[in-house]
Amino acid sequence: MTGITASAVRTRLAGLALALSVCVGGTVTDKEAAASDFFTLKGHGGPIMGIAVAPESGRIATASFDNSVGLWTRGQPAWLEDHRAAVNAVAFIDEARAVSAGDDFALVLWDLKAGSGQRLEGHTAKVINVDIAPDRGTIASASWDRRIGLWPILSDGNVGTPRFLTGHQAPVGDIAFSQDGTRLYSVAADGSLRVWDLDGEADNRVLYNHGFAINTVHVDEEAGWIAYGSVDGVTRVIDFHSELEIGTFTLDRRPILAMAVNPDGSLLAVGDGEGYIMVINTRTWEIERDFRATTQGPVWALAFSPDGTNIHAGGLDDALYSWPVASLDEHGRIAADNRTFLEDPKTLPNGERQFKRKCSICHTLTPSSARRAGPTLYNLFGRKAGTVPDYLYSETLDNSDIIWTETTVKALFDIGPDHYIPGTKMPMQVIAAEKDRQDLVDYLRQATQQEDQQQ
Repeated sequence: MTGITASAVRTRLAGLALALSVCVGGTVTDKEAAASDFFTLKGHGGPIMGIAVAPESGRIATASFDNSVGLWTRGQPAWLEDHRAAVNAVAFIDEARAVSAGDDFALVLWDLKAGSGQRLEGHTAKVINVDIAPDRGTIASASWDRRIGLWPILSDGNVGTPRFLTGHQAPVGDIAFSQDGTRLYSVAADGSLRVWDLDGEADNRVLYNHGFAINTVHVDEEAGWIAYGSVDGVTRVIDFHSELEIGTFTLDRRPILAMAVNPDGSLLAVGDGEGYIMVINTRTWEIERDFRATTQGPVWALAFSPDGTNIHAGGLDDALYSWPVASLDEHGRIAADNRTFLEDPKTLPNGERQFKRKCSICHTLTPSSARRAGPTLYNLFGRKAGTVPDYLYSETLDNSDIIWTETTVKALFDIGPDHYIPGTKMPMQVIAAEKDRQDLVDYLRQATQQEDQQQ
C-alpha cells in the first residue's frame, strides 16, 4: 500500500453522516473510561492538551493549558496543581502515581492519593510528552531543548538523577518505549525518527527521515509496525523489521497532532489540526472512520478507554469529549466556547478580534481568573503586575514594578512578553501593527469598564 488519497477515502466513507449538533455529556460512572456512552468531562479553564487512562481502573487524567492536571472520579475533578505554566502531557505510572510535563520546563511526579507532587527539573525548554517504561522503573520525557530525559523511579517512590540523550537537531516531539523497555523511539522537528538502545550506552540511530517535522509516534514491535504523524498531514506506517513503508495515509489535513491505539492494537486513531479523528484498522491498513470531532480548531489529545469502546479527545474547548467508537457520527462535537470565534472574525471590531486571538484563551474579563492559564484582566489599567489574589504568578511578576497602563500593555505586545518580562509564563507573541495594539488597548479599556459597571 503506497498511499491513500482524500478522494479514495471519501468514496469509502460515502454515506457517513457528518452533520452533528453540539450536545452535553452523558452520565459518567466511576469507571469513566470504560463506559460505551458519549460523555464529557468539564471543569478546566483552558484547552485539553493531554489525556491519560489508568489501564486497571479506567480513571482519566487530563493535562490542560490552565496549568493544572485534572484527576476525574464520577465526572468530578481533583485538581493537581504544581506546574507554573501550561501542562502538555500526563501519564499514569500505576493507580497511585502519575507524571505530567509542562511549559515550565518541568515534570511533576504526583502522589495521587495525597494530591502532592515532586517537581523534576533539568530540562531547559518546554517538556512536551512523557512515556513510562513497561517495568514502571523509568520516565522518559521529550523536550523542546532537543533532549530526551530518562528519570529513574527509585525504590522509595522518588525520582533519582536524570540522564539526558542528545542527537536530535530540533525540538523533540514524542517518545515511546519498546514493549520490553530496552529501546526508546523518538521523533522531532528535524524530521527524524530515532531509536535508542537503552541496554547499551543509549546508542542511537536514525530509523527514518521524513523531511518535515514529526509530532507523534506509536510503536507496536510485537505486531511489527511503527506509525508516526507529521506537520505536513502525513500518517506513515513502517515495517519494524524491514524498515520499509507499509502505508501512507493523507487526507490533505495538517498537521498531525495526536495518536492513540486501542488495547488490542487493532485500531489506530489519529487527530489533526483541522479537528478530525481518523481511525485506521491496523489489520487491513484501511481507514474505517473519519470523524469531524470539533466545530473548529485542532485535536490535541487522544486516548482509548481500557476496553477499547470509547475514544477520548481534547481540543480547543475546556472539556474532554468521549465518543463510542461504534457510533462516532451520532454524537456532538467538541464545541468552541465564548473565548473563540463562533462568529465570523471579519464581523468583529478589530480590538475584540485581537483580544480573542491573543488573550482570551488565558484571560477572563470578569473578577475571577476562573482556572485560566493567566490572571483575570478585570480592572487591568492602573493595577500593579503580579497582584491578582487568585492566581499563582512566576517569581518574575511577583517581584515586578510594572503598572499596567496603555503604554505598558502596548509595549508588552510590541516586543513580546518573553522580551518585555524575561522569565514570564506568558507565551511568545507579538502584535506587529501599531493600530492593532491600540485597538486592543481601546477594547480592553472599554470591556473592563463595562464589567465594572455591571458589578
